Amino acid sequence: MNLKTTLLGTTFQFKHLKEVMAKANEEKSGDQLAGISAQDAKERIAAKLVLSDLTMADIRNHPLLPPEIDEVSRVIEEGLNEKIYTELRNWTVAELREYLLRQETGNDEIRRISRGLTSEMVAAAAKLMSNLDLVQAASKMEVTSHCNITIGQKGVLSGRAQPNHPTDNIQGMKAALFEALSYGIGDAVIGINPVIDSADSVKNMLLATKEVMEKWQIPTQNCVLAHIKTQMRAIRQGAPADMVFQSLAGTEEGNRAFGIDVALLDEADALIAREGTGTGPNLWYFETGQGSELSAEAHHGIDQVTLESRCYGLARKYKPFIVNTVVGFIGPEYLYDSKQVIRAGLEDHFMGKLQQLPMGVDVCYTNHMKADQNDMDNLAVLLSAAGVNYLIGVAMADDCMLNYQSTSYHDIATLRELMRLRPAPAFEQWLVKMGIMDNGRLTPLAGDPTLFM
Repeated sequence: MNLKTTLLGTTFQFKHLKEVMAKANEEKSGDQLAGISAQDAKERIAAKLVLSDLTMADIRNHPLLPPEIDEVSRVIEEGLNEKIYTELRNWTVAELREYLLRQETGNDEIRRISRGLTSEMVAAAAKLMSNLDLVQAASKMEVTSHCNITIGQKGVLSGRAQPNHPTDNIQGMKAALFEALSYGIGDAVIGINPVIDSADSVKNMLLATKEVMEKWQIPTQNCVLAHIKTQMRAIRQGAPADMVFQSLAGTEEGNRAFGIDVALLDEADALIAREGTGTGPNLWYFETGQGSELSAEAHHGIDQVTLESRCYGLARKYKPFIVNTVVGFIGPEYLYDSKQVIRAGLEDHFMGKLQQLPMGVDVCYTNHMKADQNDMDNLAVLLSAAGVNYLIGVAMADDCMLNYQSTSYHDIATLRELMRLRPAPAFEQWLVKMGIMDNGRLTPLAGDPTLFM
């Protein structure tokens, strides 16, 4: 494995694959914080040159985190199709990139080769891509999933209704939910982040959302984003959960910081299949985001793009209904400004889609980050062009419970109109029946939450 190159008279010798992967990243404040980033643009280009000539076998044969000591690595290894990998093992990272971008390479071909790629190989390809490359490659990939309805079809942009409330007040939550529904948002999920992480609170929210769904015959699915152990207690007490949620990290140690491991995820998977109210077969909602492993001091010297890709390698074991990278939520320590957030959002969406995950993105930023709402508008347009499965909608783009900025309900409605996209088919039929949408466009009734009061 050659880790040496000469660039404009300067020779660069990298110690190991982990260093090449980190220094080939586009600039990220998280990698700088970890002390693993390229010192300058010249070293970054040299690392990209070295990485481009490495083969899939080089990457697999030199694990960044050996399976013997990390269960996420074991999950990724066990999920690999050996026959397809054998066909790809001598491809270089540059050849993988070229194959994905080639005009004649379609969704079926990409879906097939994805089974022979590890998460690290996927991350390597992302590092060699421009933002436009990431949009183009991802736009070829269609990943559909079904809980109570199907989302992810070409031409569909779904929305998660996120009617959070700072005190978990049910009426306040319903008011925000009614506004979301009036704009045609909620086909991905009615998903609430609770303030109180208790089984009783989770059960009450699931009952309330299910009551709204049944009263208005809304074809969607519900979820409360408490810790998985809390959701499991609520389900065992009879809470009507269509699917279960959990945040993931890309290392075993990082997941331990979240209070989870593969055994617990397996237990929850069996529980939601046995006692959940969703039709299935896809009954999971996972959230990720670059930097979580570093914040837990569980990154093992691996860069945050590669670790994010490993999250997707773990997620695909459970065939989720939706996966969401909360791209700018952690803060400027990991993604310093809008340029880094936009890049990360496109990387995450591409890496998740290439691993056959139904990817959404929370186009968001924290208030102490060097970004504003115009930057988020730019990323949302790019992701819509890239074929993102869904975006997050919160009232006025301002989450009053989590204290961060995201996209609003009417932002998603505007993106659908601008990019000629539509809600999930079953949800659109319901919107037509309610008089909120006609022939793919919102009617004058849209945006009026009193329709549901």
